[in-house]
Amino acid sequence: MQRNDKIARGRGAGSNPPGRFEPLTAEAVDDGWPRTEEAVTLRTETRAERPRRVITRNASPDLGFDRSINPFRGCEHGCIYCFARPTHAYLGLSPGLDFETRLVARPEAPEVLRQELSRPGYKVAPIAIGTNTDPYQPIERNLGVMRGILEVLQEFRHPVGIVTKGVLVERDIGLLAEMAADGLAKVGISVTTLDPDLSRRMEPRVPAPARRLKVIERLAAAGIPVRLMASPIIPGLTDHEIERLVQAGAEAGARAASMITLRLPLEVGPLFREWLETHMPDRAGRVMARVREMQGGKAYSSEYGTRMTGTGVYADLLQKRFARARRAHGLAKELPPLRCDLFAVPLVRGDQLSLF
Repeated sequence: MQRNDKIARGRGAGSNPPGRFEPLTAEAVDDGWPRTEEAVTLRTETRAERPRRVITRNASPDLGFDRSINPFRGCEHGCIYCFARPTHAYLGLSPGLDFETRLVARPEAPEVLRQELSRPGYKVAPIAIGTNTDPYQPIERNLGVMRGILEVLQEFRHPVGIVTKGVLVERDIGLLAEMAADGLAKVGISVTTLDPDLSRRMEPRVPAPARRLKVIERLAAAGIPVRLMASPIIPGLTDHEIERLVQAGAEAGARAASMITLRLPLEVGPLFREWLETHMPDRAGRVMARVREMQGGKAYSSEYGTRMTGTGVYADLLQKRFARARRAHGLAKELPPLRCDLFAVPLVRGDQLSLF
């Protein structure tokens, strides 16, 4: 694994390993000279990309949607556990520090989306946004890609479900409230831990846990259906917080709650283990032992049906605790389904019917 000689301030990954498709790798060699670990700041680089299409399809039985949109590739939030990190390898970039510092934005995504939704053969179904990288990560503040996408979806009266850790979603409360009033929008807010110190180290550019709970409160007050997403639950590190997380979400106004256990696919596994050894050396062995216990003896199992829940006695215990907490705080019901019957391609200037 290619390590940095200096610690990257405000970043989750501690190294920049080459992607799995790269033919060459670099390895640090101890030359006998003492190394000084000085904190350095890595600036975020962003380049633009015009996608041929923005709606991505999937057929996974583990997901409750068949299409999604990603306004960005990579994520500046820098969550060390992010299962989306391996996607950066397709760009010839590292799932490590590159994933959180070398981003790709899609400023023309709203225009491309409009074209896709206007096609005669398009069949409506809820679109999920934020299931890979966060649509409200810091660069959205200046670029406004997510805002443009939402405006198109509202214009077409298209249903959308959003997942985010970013407080910038508050900027769009007015628009989301209008859509939610018609049954066209719902939001999931991810809260991984209530411990601000752990959050800062594990997800360095994500708003503080208390601030995310405030987002839930403000969305709920505006009439927007909100789900608390306790994801991922990390065995041996955050699993003791399950009941408190659900209670905090309920008190903030969430209507439902869900959880996913830690997933460490491909390059995420080594990066997460490196983070544990750096930040939680006293717990590293215990955490990874629990992970393997829940993943059939491996760091990660990609089996459908169990990859998001784990298997075995300990995984079953976590699910039962979470289900009990949901019932205790009135969050056991699912959010209302989004409406698909309102979808309509808006008329544009020059269309014959617009004369009437």
